Amino acid sequence: MKKYKHLFIVFIAIFILLSLLSPSRFLSLNNLQTMLAQVPEFGIITLGMMIVILTGGINLSITSASAFSGIMAASFLVKYGHSDFNIFLIILATVIIAILAAIFTGVLNGTIIAYIGVTPIIVTLGTKILLEGICIRFTKGGGISNYPEEFFYLGSGTIFGIPVPFVIFALIVIFLYILLEKTSWGTKVYFIGSNETAANFSGINVRKIKMQVYIISSILSAAAAIIMMSRYNSVKANLGSSYLLQSIAASVLGGTNIAGGKGSVFGTVIAIGIIQIISSGLNILNVNRFITDSIMGLILIVVLLINSFQNNHQLSSLFSFRKKVGS
Repeated sequence: MKKYKHLFIVFIAIFILLSLLSPSRFLSLNNLQTMLAQVPEFGIITLGMMIVILTGGINLSITSASAFSGIMAASFLVKYGHSDFNIFLIILATVIIAILAAIFTGVLNGTIIAYIGVTPIIVTLGTKILLEGICIRFTKGGGISNYPEEFFYLGSGTIFGIPVPFVIFALIVIFLYILLEKTSWGTKVYFIGSNETAANFSGINVRKIKMQVYIISSILSAAAAIIMMSRYNSVKANLGSSYLLQSIAASVLGGTNIAGGKGSVFGTVIAIGIIQIISSGLNILNVNRFITDSIMGLILIVVLLINSFQNNHQLSSLFSFRKKVGS
């Protein structure tokens, strides 16, 4: 955990600063509960973004995939949720439909990127626009709501006093940590991000791994959609759209190299907390939404510059070492 020390310091420093700027509002029970409620949905989307960036790709369609899977699931839930069918089976079917819709978007992205070879940023931007159009067509610009009361448990219920969304988020964090950092599959993901050509020559099925990565990313977006649906009792075409830029910023802030090959789950989790308190703090201070987005973009640029300088410094040190050895 030593390598995350600087992130902990940043997290504590920002928390203290915002607490001093607006102690009565930022430290209020309502604001703290709001921040805690938003962390799981934002965190799950960020983890879905991070796993794609590890391969050197990006998923600009992740929030649109979340809205798409949520709308597909909500359409089913509203139609059958108030019928005489067993409500728990209906909710289970709703979750499955959301996952299947997400898998469709993951396969679409993965096929074009991994098997056809189109640049990820272009593919996922196109998928984002496509899914937004489909979502607007289904919702007609409005929202889908009126879910059965039992469904709200997924977004606002508790297990031994712990919010259900937090339990889901924690399980996903543990699963991804084990998958990425403790298995050969995770090693292959890092290898592909570091040097895709070398990964190909080493016998790794790069196309298959990339396909799986985009499917996992989309499934995580569906998990976030289920939580947001349950918490808001509504789903719209722009569900979770504000998390797109923030998820990229949190991934990079957490140590994920935007070029791929480097990153960690726990570093990303700490960065999620940092971005969340910044976003909530700016909202508390009545900072305009557009200015907030600009600040998030500035954070992303600064972190990218810092990472670039660090990488250049490491390369310079390596060349200097080789020169000394050669002489």
